Amino acid sequence: MKNKSFFSCQSCGAKSPKWLGRCPACGEWNSLVEETDLEDIPLPEQAFALSEPVVYGEYQASDKPRIPVGIQEVHSVLGGGVVSGSLVLVGGEPGIGKSTLLLQMSRDFAAAGISVLYVSGEESLDQIKLRGGRLGVGGGPLYLLAETNLERILAQAEKLHPNILVVDSVQTVFSSKLSSGPGTISQVREAANQVFRFAKRNAIPAFLIGHITKEGSLAGPKSLEHIVDVVLLFEGERDHSHRVLRVLKNRFGPVSELAIFEMTAAGLEPIPDPSAFFLKERPNNEAGSVVVATIKGSRPLLIEVQSLVSPTLFSSNPRRMTVGLDHYRTSMLLAVIERKLGYTFGSEDIYLNVAGGLEVEEPAADLGIVMGVVSCLMNRPVPAGLAVFGEVGLSGEVRSVGQAVARAKEAAALGFNSLLLPEGNAAVPAGEKIDGLRLLGARTIRQAVELVF
Repeated sequence: MKNKSFFSCQSCGAKSPKWLGRCPACGEWNSLVEETDLEDIPLPEQAFALSEPVVYGEYQASDKPRIPVGIQEVHSVLGGGVVSGSLVLVGGEPGIGKSTLLLQMSRDFAAAGISVLYVSGEESLDQIKLRGGRLGVGGGPLYLLAETNLERILAQAEKLHPNILVVDSVQTVFSSKLSSGPGTISQVREAANQVFRFAKRNAIPAFLIGHITKEGSLAGPKSLEHIVDVVLLFEGERDHSHRVLRVLKNRFGPVSELAIFEMTAAGLEPIPDPSAFFLKERPNNEAGSVVVATIKGSRPLLIEVQSLVSPTLFSSNPRRMTVGLDHYRTSMLLAVIERKLGYTFGSEDIYLNVAGGLEVEEPAADLGIVMGVVSCLMNRPVPAGLAVFGEVGLSGEVRSVGQAVARAKEAAALGFNSLLLPEGNAAVPAGEKIDGLRLLGARTIRQAVELVF
């Protein structure tokens, strides 16, 4: 057996034979840590066993049903339940509520008679029991294990053979095969690989909890996202009570699905109607406030985009600040407004914000940003019953976007009586019906401003 020493970047995973102050791959400073790997480990004979190829037409796929999740929002986000043998990575900032969410899911699994092995490397059994009492965890086959050694964890899982395995968190467990400390690139990869093989071999779904780094990568190395089957990102602002669960990768269902929760004293409470939740504190008759119909995954969602235009104190360098919106796309839209509508922002500070702490990335919010800025400049509020969506091009044209009917139905369901949208989306497809909603189709942003103001 031969020991090989190298230096590994804890940011990107690059390896170097000697220590460097700065990683040559990603440019991060002081990120290289010495690690020792074990080589020439004799492999068992079954590792060399050949798998026989199978003709596609003759192979009979497994018809095992998915395991339903008690929290309906998580059930939908996963594409209709948990697939047998899948490995799910749940990432997020420390303290955001990942352990709370997984313990609530384990509670519901156990209540349905589905056995769960919940392994915690961060909390003692007393701490888990205390949190479980607050979350209403009752009886059922829910097994707790406080352990950080990966081989012991998998040995207990092989012995117990639960229906579901939860490891909290992947940064705290370590493998005896490696000499590096827990949380390093090598240990995180080894832990994910061993749990992945266990899940596939025994057809047991496994959940890994992983913290994100300061760069926003899930569980340290980006390569970990390629090992797992599903990547869920749990995010939210510390100053807001709501939490958002997003799908970044899903081999068994749709991507970019979204579930919204509210953090309460009794745990995470699902929000069945997020549009009403984010609009409940919207001010009435306030210039610069616009309701935009967006799509998150497959779910239509109404959000409030707020705009503020004020004289700058530094005429040579006015501020352009955005929260929840793409800064570069917003700068492009401001240039289009100046060119096509005749406004000048040379002496104005402009602030744009998505109320509630959400992030909006799709171009369908362009028209809402334009209408919000124009509303604030004119000091005239957008009509209270109006919702907006549409993509804006560099020529000032308003372009069509997808799932227009779903956006319109969501606006009608929340009591809006008019909808400003691209002219290409104004024609309702045959068989679709939207009651009580007046559609205002616009070809250009100038026409959109005339229709509203």
